[in-house]
Amino acid sequence: MADLPMADRHETVLPPVPEDARAALARALATDDDTRKAAVSAVVAAHPTFIEGWATLATMGHEPIERYAYARVGYHRGLDALRASGWGGRGYVRWSQPSNRPFLTCLARLRAAAAEIGEVEEVGRITAFLTDLDPDWSDDNVPS
Repeated sequence: MADLPMADRHETVLPPVPEDARAALARALATDDDTRKAAVSAVVAAHPTFIEGWATLATMGHEPIERYAYARVGYHRGLDALRASGWGGRGYVRWSQPSNRPFLTCLARLRAAAAEIGEVEEVGRITAFLTDLDPDWSDDNVPS
């Protein structure tokens, strides 16, 4: 993908998420440690296309495979959202656009979880995909 001329690579910006989903996630994250994961899970169940919720769950899984699964679902929900926004499988999806960050966060967390479970080839593919989507990509964008 990186060999396409810049003029042939349009930029896709995901629409902002509904404020009620974002507010529900903030309330869930404010709960105590014992109930936080369940509260976030309830938000995601109520808003299954809420990519930021999946990205959050990807940090809360107890086992690497659980983190991987949450990140993978968020990544696929993000691909669905990108396609609905006109992305045709190529073009930029930049971190500089705040509404793109949950998708890119899921992708980075999927890469981290893939590394945890030994999916070396997938780590390489995701690394290349991140820089194809945003040539200015920095791993410092997403906290571990």
